[in-house]
Formats: sequence, structure tokens, C-alpha cells
Amino acid sequence: MIKAENIHRRYGDLEVLKGVSLDIAEGEIVSIVGASGAGKSTLLHIIGTLDKADSGSVMIKDIETGKLKDKKLSQFRNLAIGFVFQFHHLLPEFTALENVCIPAFIAGKSQAEAEAKAKELLGFLGLADRANHKPSEMSGGEQQRVAVARALVNQPAVVLADEPSGNLDSQSAKDLHQMFFDLRDKFNQTFVIVTHNAELADMADRKLEMKDGRIV
Repeated sequence: MIKAENIHRRYGDLEVLKGVSLDIAEGEIVSIVGASGAGKSTLLHIIGTLDKADSGSVMIKDIETGKLKDKKLSQFRNLAIGFVFQFHHLLPEFTALENVCIPAFIAGKSQAEAEAKAKELLGFLGLADRANHKPSEMSGGEQQRVAVARALVNQPAVVLADEPSGNLDSQSAKDLHQMFFDLRDKFNQTFVIVTHNAELADMADRKLEMKDGRIV
């Protein structure tokens, strides 16, 4: 599902990634751990096409993302990749349902189709009764689950999560972690999760450790 080869990335004089290669299978849940500054988030952003490598290649679903023009790359990212960040980034003026629908609208789906999928996901994540609530009316754990539903609404093959439970209390974090595995079992999606949470990292099918810009 994901193949990265010899990824290098520097910012000015700072070399953040020093030749990272990895293979991740379809339906696999992989955690990436390491100290702050090891290059975890940079690697995740390059896999997710939010940033570009200085050299090396990234293949997702047999497509070399670095060769896509901007418009095609945006379309590919919208349909093939879902993102979950430490901060939920929900739009405060919209309800949970409306927030979840936004990527589907960007993909050109009808309101009926988008809302049907959004309601299915909110129901699966235990949020059916919160669909018409705005973020300010929900708990932190509920907001993060809405963000997960938004990441999944276009049924992406790959879900990338960067410290997804970093702002949650311990019980909400446990619930979120279990949810990733339930989602994988239901939809066979591939998850790459950058985390400092040792429990979540150890639950993954495979744990990769980064140190000084390399996978060790």
C-alpha cells in the first residue's frame, strides 16, 4: 500500500530525514515512535503529500505521488488519504455532520451521498446523537472522533495520524486507539500513526522507531 524509498528532507542546514525507506502492507497498522525532532512528523507529511522530499520516492497504491501535478495531487490526497492530527481542526461554525461532509463535497459528491456516508461513520463511532452539535457542544474525545469520521468520509485507502490522542484524557485515548483497530477490521484501511503514547505504539501490528532522521 505504501512504499517509500530513500527519502531525504532538509530545511536549510538541518537534515531532518537521512534516507528513510519503508514498506507498509494493505490493512496494516504501523506506529512510528521516537524522540521529538527525530523526523516522525516530517516523514508522515511526506507520505501524505503535504510536504515534498528533496530526493527519494513515495508510492501509494502503485502511484508515485511525486510525479503528480498539483491539481492531480490534491485530488489524489482528497480521495486516497485521510488525516487525523493532534488538534481536531473542526470548523466551529459547522455541526459535526457538516464538518464530516466537507471532504466529500470537495470530492464532488452530492449532498445526499455525503450525508449518508457521514451519518454511517458518526453512527459507527458512537456519535449519531451528536450529528447536529457544533464542536463547542462536544467533549474533546467526541471532537476527535468527529475528526476521524471526517478523515474517513471518502473511504481513503490510507489513514495517517499524527499524535491523534495527544490532547485526550487517558480513557478517551484508549477509546480512540481501539477505534483505529475496529476501523481497520471493518474497512481494511492502512494506518500509519505517529505517537508518543507507548500503549498505542505497542498495540500496532508493527512499531518503527526513528532516531536522528533514520528508522532504527
